[in-house]
Amino acid sequence: MNITAKFGGDDSFHNRLLSYLNQTLPYQIDCLTPVRRNVFIVRLNDGFQFVLKGYPSLRRLKIQEAFIQSLKKEGFPYTYSFYSFPKEQCLYFESQYYGLLEFLHKGEKPFSYNSRKNCQEGLQLLQSFHKTSEKLVGSYKTILPFFHLIEKWEERYQQFKHNIPLLSLFLQKEIINDLTSWAEWSLAYLKQEKETLYSFPNVILHGDVAHHNFFRTSEGELLLIDFDLISIGPDITDYLQYANRILPFLHWSFQQLSSFEQFHPYFKHNVFLYALAYPTDIFREWNRLVKDHTYNDTRKVRSVMELTLGQYDNRRAFYEEIKTRVTIR
Repeated sequence: MNITAKFGGDDSFHNRLLSYLNQTLPYQIDCLTPVRRNVFIVRLNDGFQFVLKGYPSLRRLKIQEAFIQSLKKEGFPYTYSFYSFPKEQCLYFESQYYGLLEFLHKGEKPFSYNSRKNCQEGLQLLQSFHKTSEKLVGSYKTILPFFHLIEKWEERYQQFKHNIPLLSLFLQKEIINDLTSWAEWSLAYLKQEKETLYSFPNVILHGDVAHHNFFRTSEGELLLIDFDLISIGPDITDYLQYANRILPFLHWSFQQLSSFEQFHPYFKHNVFLYALAYPTDIFREWNRLVKDHTYNDTRKVRSVMELTLGQYDNRRAFYEEIKTRVTIR
């Protein structure tokens, strides 16, 4: 039995976990490989592999298991499966409940937003996911929280403002003023258009449509994974996040973004334009840097600085075009 060390970690913890698994599971484990916090790849002696993933509560684990099962039952097969345990058995180790997930074999080229083809394919998959998850809203409305976009972004903005004394060590005053100005403009009009924002169909939102949550298999099929942040809310919320994720790869081109067919129904509404102006990615990353006290980590600071400044002129031009398009309607 071997433990493969990745991403640092506590070797003692890994040894204890491996011992617990060998005592609890009816398998002969050959290798336990940490992937990230509370996520491991387990390889058995016969070569079979699965993913071991920890959850902070049994309820969180059971919601994930039930949701994946519901998705597949309603006709959305493009994700992993959970392996079931015998009745009344579960894995609980050092404050985490663990589920066993299907191991997916990666394709040669991981999915990313660096090509229009991938952006389009990801949008199509997200649209398919929404069509299915819309059918599940009634079953999960007492289980999942409702996502309040405006309140979330107001909180993120206020946290960024609170962090400005520290962030001023890294960013010029003019940059900070631009960011806060864009956010204030966006939030003011979003609040006016709140009724429109929440008039879009409610679906179960994925909540984290980053490129790493789209998975290209070795057979070339694209899957949607990691549903830890699911909530109920208007479908426009996921599309706004997706747009924000791909815009850097489109060099903040309004024309390119609006050319994707899946966005067309949303571009008809000013509320979509107001929301696109909000610098949610920049606020998120700077707030995280302060919260995690990693602002002395040169590598992490460099990454957030690149996000903020790398295409700043393009982003500013994008914001100005949004203001013009809203005005001329």
